Amino acid sequence: MPEADSTPCTACGWTQERQNHGGYKSHVKIIHDAGNRAPWALGSVLILKDRGPGSPTYEVRNLQFVRDNTTIPAPVLVDTWEEEEYDDDKGEERRGNIPRTFLLTRRIPGETLHEAWPKLTAAEKANIARQTAEFLQQLRGLTSPKLEAIGGDPIQSHFLFMQNKEQGRTSDVLWPQGPLGSDDELWAAMSQCLLLGVPEAARVRLRNRLPAAGPYTFTHGDLTDVNIMVKDGSITGIIDWERAGFFPVWWEYVGTVIGDSPEDREWKTLLREYMPEYSAALEWWKDYYFLCRDLENERASRFLEETETESR
Repeated sequence: MPEADSTPCTACGWTQERQNHGGYKSHVKIIHDAGNRAPWALGSVLILKDRGPGSPTYEVRNLQFVRDNTTIPAPVLVDTWEEEEYDDDKGEERRGNIPRTFLLTRRIPGETLHEAWPKLTAAEKANIARQTAEFLQQLRGLTSPKLEAIGGDPIQSHFLFMQNKEQGRTSDVLWPQGPLGSDDELWAAMSQCLLLGVPEAARVRLRNRLPAAGPYTFTHGDLTDVNIMVKDGSITGIIDWERAGFFPVWWEYVGTVIGDSPEDREWKTLLREYMPEYSAALEWWKDYYFLCRDLENERASRFLEETETESR
C-alpha cells in the first residue's frame, strides 16, 4: 500500500497523511488565485480575500461607494484588517512597504459566470449581459473632475498604462498614475508606455487621435466572467471592485476587448452589445496596445506605415 503524501499544501499546510489520520473535512476552501492574492470560501456564507503585499487596494472604499450610490449587488463588507508581512525564515524582516490585507465579506448567492457559462442557454447569456449593462449604466452618472481613485489616490490599470519592459516595468507590477486632470495629462502618462522605437511622428498622430476622456466616469475595470455572479440565468452580483475608480468615459467599453479565456472573450463580446458604444476609442486603444507591446505586430506596423505615408 503506498504511503500517504506528507508534502503540505502550500496554501494551508494540510497534508494527505494528516487527512488520512483524522475525520476532519474542511469547509474552508480556496476559490482561485490571482498573483499574490486569493479568495477563500468560509462555508457557504462568507468570503475571505487574502491579499499579499504589493500595490494598495481600494476595495473597501469602493464597495462602500457603490453601495451608497447605486443598487448594484456588490459584496457586503463584514470586516477588514491588515497584518505586517514577515520573512518566513527570520520571522522579523518585513517584505515590501505595504502590509498584507484581509477582506471579509458576505458571499453573494450563486456561482461565477465562468462556472455557469457552459450550462447557460443563449437567451440566459443575453439576459445576464443585459442585466449587467443596466447595472453598469448607474455608474455612468458617477463622475469626477479628475482621473483618480476614490479619495484622490492614483488609478491603477495593467491595460490603460501598459507595462513596458524596456523601461523596467513588468506585467505583474501595476504602475499607479494620477490624479490626472486633463487629456493632456492622461496622454503624458500613457505615452511613457510606448516602445522606444515608436517615432515622434507616430506619437503625435496617436495623441491627436486620442478620444476625449471626459467625463471621467466611475468604472469597475475588470468585468471578467469570474467577477460576475449568477443564479438561475440571472445576475446576482458583481464582485472584485479593488481596481475601480474614475477612468476615461470609454474605458469600461474598451476593456471588454481584453479576454482571459475563450469563454471570457465570448462573454465580453456579448456584454459589449448592450453597452454605450465607444468603437472609435476601442480601435484607438488597439493601436496604442501594440505600439506598447510589439512593433512587429501587423496592426502596429500598419499604423507606422500610415504615419510615414501621411508625413510625405
